[in-house]
Amino acid sequence: MANTYWNLDRVMRLIIGLAIASALIWLVRYLSDVLLPFFVACFFAYLLQPVVVFNQRVTHTHGRVMASIMTVLEVTIIVGALVYLFLPTVIRDIDMLGTIIRNVSTGRQPVPAYYLKVIEFVERYVNPEEISATLKNMHIDQIVSKGTSLLSESIDVLITAIGWLLTLVYILFILIDYPQIVRGFKLIFPRKYRDRALVVVNDVKLSLNHYFRGQGVVALCACVLYCIGFSIVGMPLAIPMGILVGILYMIPYFQYVTLIPVAIICFIYSLGGHADFLPMLGKCGLVYVVSQCVCDYIITPHVMGREMGMNPAIILLSLSVWGSLLGIIGMIIALPVSALIMTYYERYISEPASAATAATPGTSDGSDPGKTPSS
Repeated sequence: MANTYWNLDRVMRLIIGLAIASALIWLVRYLSDVLLPFFVACFFAYLLQPVVVFNQRVTHTHGRVMASIMTVLEVTIIVGALVYLFLPTVIRDIDMLGTIIRNVSTGRQPVPAYYLKVIEFVERYVNPEEISATLKNMHIDQIVSKGTSLLSESIDVLITAIGWLLTLVYILFILIDYPQIVRGFKLIFPRKYRDRALVVVNDVKLSLNHYFRGQGVVALCACVLYCIGFSIVGMPLAIPMGILVGILYMIPYFQYVTLIPVAIICFIYSLGGHADFLPMLGKCGLVYVVSQCVCDYIITPHVMGREMGMNPAIILLSLSVWGSLLGIIGMIIALPVSALIMTYYERYISEPASAATAATPGTSDGSDPGKTPSS
């Protein structure tokens, strides 16, 4: 009697493995608020690892402390400079859009009747005055002058800000101890299975290097292209929308979600008489077409090399499944993990079976397995 593959031992191992995986997924979802800053820090530390190596070469230092501090300072200075340069423009554009909505709502500026329903929707769900007030109230002296009531209402915001401030601390310490963390992660596997596990770890590393760092460069280029394009066509809030498109570019097809706020901004801008709605929307659509063609056909092939080879339907299904399981963290890791699963399916399940079938005598050429070929 032939030995069956699914014996009691294998079934129990499968059940235990599924139970452990389910427990880990539940634990990650339960602690998502606490773990999200740490996962974000790990993600950015992973992306900034080449910058640390570059700073080590520039400063000719063997340790990672100075290079890691330089990396965090460089990123902080760049982000701070961008906020300092573009925040006044953002506030001005939001004030302009708020003035247009206010004039239309009070009847100072007449609009066609079929615009009224759209105006009511925009005024209900998108209030530029509140957004502008929030940005203006970022100054500490104005916050203190509001009184203790605002201070008490801002406790939750302050706690959240402190939590995300810890992300910078996480990033710094992860960058400093990055080689030790990677080495310690390899040592958690039992010695008996370490060689096989390290093969998997190396494949995961190559997959992540190929996707995250390559896609990060592509997303940065897309961010620059969209910011320039929106600014050329004269759309309000060009810089924030371009940055948003670049961030969503890390998740395939999610950059098109921004078409909705872009259409709303063009519509509000057209109400003020500064431009016609359809031509303005058409120019923004042209920005999407040109930027997407440049990213897909010029930047991506040079940066990413070959694509991950996944069908668009599989990509959307992967994003939906992993997003439902692990939220934002799941959507970040969805594509590389899914590509890795497909690779191992082809390597250890599909290809070995076909190879074994081809290697079996008498199955491909019709010869009898019991006969030896004549010389």
